[in-house]
Amino acid sequence: MDQYCVMGNPVAHSQSPWIHARFAELTGQTLDYGRRLVATDGLADAVRAFTAEGGKGCNITVPFKFEAQALAQHASERALLAQAANTLSFLPGGIFADNTDGIGLVQDIRANAGFNLQGRQVLLIGAGGAAAGVLGPLILAKPTGITVANRSPDKAQALVQRHTPLATLHRVALQTSALDTVPGSFDLVVNATSSSLSGAGSPVFASTLKPGTLVYDMMYGPAAQPFMVWAVAHGAQARDGLGMLVEQAAEAFSLWRGVRPPSAQVLVELRQHLAQH
Repeated sequence: MDQYCVMGNPVAHSQSPWIHARFAELTGQTLDYGRRLVATDGLADAVRAFTAEGGKGCNITVPFKFEAQALAQHASERALLAQAANTLSFLPGGIFADNTDGIGLVQDIRANAGFNLQGRQVLLIGAGGAAAGVLGPLILAKPTGITVANRSPDKAQALVQRHTPLATLHRVALQTSALDTVPGSFDLVVNATSSSLSGAGSPVFASTLKPGTLVYDMMYGPAAQPFMVWAVAHGAQARDGLGMLVEQAAEAFSLWRGVRPPSAQVLVELRQHLAQH
């Protein structure tokens, strides 16, 4: 049986095994998908061991996405642009790295939330691995402009600089901002930081919101609640990152198996599953 897994630290909370098992059932694929807890400095060893066991591919979660990209011999354009990978495929010619986070986010916003990104103003909060993975696909969705707000301006500037040629090509205005001086208000606000984990409501001021702004936390479950509660209290629509999780998994599954799973159905089922447990 073909073996796949998710590697991370921590990883016990990951819903990826449930998602991929359901994808396999619904598409008639036979595979086994597990979790692997990886030591902080042990990603290369873990990948080597998994490939030696005949592993076909793995998903990579925090804190290894930058390192996963560096391990690969080949990479997709979106992984190269992000300089981070969340999906590895083990091929005869070596490791192929991809980043399905951004396409997962955009697909969830468009298809599941019914939100058209074209012509909108977007605020992306954060400039770490999560933000790096989604900025390229957000640009390809052709909003009018994207502002990257981050605690460290240098990090935001480096991320924007790397994406400027793509943004110029698609006529998307890119700019950076400090968290406490974000200019204007936005149609979509995406939290790509881990601020929710500390129970903080929001890393930015409510002035960034318009009535009906879609506020999206890339976290899901209890971790996303403080940011979502803050958003609703200020007249915005709130959405957690569970749909992004399912959609990025669907992209990885499609890459590995050549079959597109019914992600919208699995998202509904996963929300029900989590509500019962």
